[in-house]
Amino acid sequence: MSKDSIETLIVDIAQRARAASLELATLETRKKNAFLEQLAETLVANTDAIIAANAKDLAAAEENGLPEPMIERLSFTPERIEKMAEGVRQVASLPDPVGEEIERMQPPRGFDLRKLRVPMGVIGIIYESRPNVTVDCAILCLKSGNASILRGGKEAFYSNMKLAELIQTTLTASGINADAVQVVPTTDRAALNVLLKQEDTIHCIIPRGGEGLIRFTVENSRIPVIKHYTGVCSVYVDADSDPELAKSIVINSKTQRPSVCNAAENLLIHQDAAAQLPGLAKALHDAGVELRVDHAAKALLTGTGLPLIDATKEDFATEYTDLIISIGVVPDAQAAIDLINANGSGHTDTIVTQEAATARAFLNGVDSAAVFHNASTRFSDGFEFGLGAEIGISTDRLHARGPMGLNELCTYKYVLHGTGELKD
Repeated sequence: MSKDSIETLIVDIAQRARAASLELATLETRKKNAFLEQLAETLVANTDAIIAANAKDLAAAEENGLPEPMIERLSFTPERIEKMAEGVRQVASLPDPVGEEIERMQPPRGFDLRKLRVPMGVIGIIYESRPNVTVDCAILCLKSGNASILRGGKEAFYSNMKLAELIQTTLTASGINADAVQVVPTTDRAALNVLLKQEDTIHCIIPRGGEGLIRFTVENSRIPVIKHYTGVCSVYVDADSDPELAKSIVINSKTQRPSVCNAAENLLIHQDAAAQLPGLAKALHDAGVELRVDHAAKALLTGTGLPLIDATKEDFATEYTDLIISIGVVPDAQAAIDLINANGSGHTDTIVTQEAATARAFLNGVDSAAVFHNASTRFSDGFEFGLGAEIGISTDRLHARGPMGLNELCTYKYVLHGTGELKD
């Protein structure tokens, strides 16, 4: 496509999305939920078609030599499609945030002033690899009264276009404007550049993907961006921890799905729990994890026969999204807190301890969007939080932080009922 035709395409998509957003803002909850229930059925009924489209993307990924973690994120299975449909049903079951009263005020003049939750308007989502994001973002935006413009990566093009087809068919069958959910039908980078300049019709941009994509979006957008650059998550094993509990949490946090942003990248262990380290390291190695160790950890593991790599300072600030972990020994919980705050990304961190006071200090001291006690970092997820799905995980501090569900996709407005009051 020519530069002019791409600009015409994107401007038209944005304008139609804005018009649809005004309809969605007042759409009945019943109608939104009926669409979501129907979409869940449609996704499951079209499992074979979705997997066939996904197979084209996987073949191209193999041919282009995409890294294994990216291929894993890209892959659809019947089980993943069923889980995606379950997320749609869960969103349908959640309360509609639109029109919810956040606060009722009593200003001095005595009139009725209320703060109500309302949709943002049009939300643009830019993402890579994971085609389930197409559905997650579409349903959350629609349930919260927002129109969405979805721009996926070229590696998932066929999967995304098949999902877009199913979504739009279901919207039309449900009597909802199909412009409420639109997928940009080109992966040309020029389309992204145009999209990021539509500040008159698009109200928020949410990038999901690698740090390069997110930084490009932030640097080139005229539209407010909600983001997280990396997911550098840590597990801290305290002196007062149960060894078996610690092992299960560490293994799950690192290996259950290492390619995602809430997988653990660092293991920090109290020096008084050093006896646990050989067992933890062996369990990680047996699960296929590469061990990068600081000086103290190396000294404790020398003689175990485990392959060790010297960790650099930068390793403890690195998102691997792979079967690699950095291991460090710390003198106390405060040292773990300090290391996490200095090297983490403000995403998700967890402490394993039986000591309530230490847990409290960790939960209060770690400056991250999600902080856990005796639980895997993998639970930092909209589905697991009961949000149905998530449109992303924000490590920002303004507007939203952590998994973003329906409420986080709304803003608010003030509604005043008077009885003829006049300003003096």
